[in-house]
Amino acid sequence: MINLLDYTLPELTDWMQNELGEPKFRAVQVWQWIWQKMARDFDAMTNVSKACRERLAQCAEIRWPEIVTVEQSSDDTTKFLLRLQDGAEVETVLIPSDSREGVRRWTQCLSSQVGCAMACTFCSTGTMGFERNMSMGEILGQILVAREHLGDTRPDWPVLRNLVFMGMGEPLLNLKNVMRALESLNNDKGLNFSPRRITVSTCGIEKGLRELGESGLAYLAVSLHAPTQELRARIMPKAARWPLEDLLQALKSYPLKTRERITFEYLLLGGVNDGLEQARQLARVVSDVKGKLNLIVYNPSEGDPYKAPSPERVLAFEQYLWDRNITAIIRKSKGQDIKAACGQLKAARQNEAGEQA
Repeated sequence: MINLLDYTLPELTDWMQNELGEPKFRAVQVWQWIWQKMARDFDAMTNVSKACRERLAQCAEIRWPEIVTVEQSSDDTTKFLLRLQDGAEVETVLIPSDSREGVRRWTQCLSSQVGCAMACTFCSTGTMGFERNMSMGEILGQILVAREHLGDTRPDWPVLRNLVFMGMGEPLLNLKNVMRALESLNNDKGLNFSPRRITVSTCGIEKGLRELGESGLAYLAVSLHAPTQELRARIMPKAARWPLEDLLQALKSYPLKTRERITFEYLLLGGVNDGLEQARQLARVVSDVKGKLNLIVYNPSEGDPYKAPSPERVLAFEQYLWDRNITAIIRKSKGQDIKAACGQLKAARQNEAGEQA
């Protein structure tokens, strides 16, 4: 049966006109019920004719991802393990930000693939391998689950404010569905997210980078994590197939809006890439790109091949960059007590299942 979450508004309009003989405005009504009012049942669509609702129920459904588990950290970071129609499981995370006017705002980290093919050595998802791409409906369904959990039912005053494609998977390896999701997110008749509140994070995939930039549908973040091609090839073997020099050259000409900057993500791994020599190399390679650095302190889990850097090395690394007029911000790791890093919750469940077998 067709899942209407998988249709963009133009696709839904065409389908309802061709298959149900319904006018364009009817598709807009259904679309608004799905994405603004979070309806999961056609009977709830009270301004849609009963005959249309009955025809919809006969050939379509509104299928959200199923919640398997929800874990909440002491800092309120909330992680969901979701099951998709075929039984595949993915993660999404809600990250709290400072309250404004007494209302807490949230950022959601979205998955775009089941598993990941990039095999980054520090990432739990990378150790699982790649299963499949997620559909547009599965990607956007994560937002519906989160909004319902938050009681976020006012489109004019949302508490879920920012979206980051930084969950499981490499977004640019699922370019078609990620771009369709971004187009739907930007639609003012639906979820109505501004591009400046959406960030797509990539390891650096040559194909699709220019298309993302020219679309203007989201900001760009690049998972750099190493200042040299040699080190990047060691810790990010597949991402490094696109040489660092070529990646940086492409970023220099990446389409940016006024005041927009590329975000470089740099995960500090104790004794691996967190020394002053790496800071010096990093300052040199990013200085020619209009960007900023997010320094992320590694959050290890049991059995990981890396350790967290010492606070002293982290601060020294940051200070070196600031001294050279490079914007570098240490991002506080959240959700450490609930395995909130990408893939950790699913990996833990798989390990538990293996031990019980």
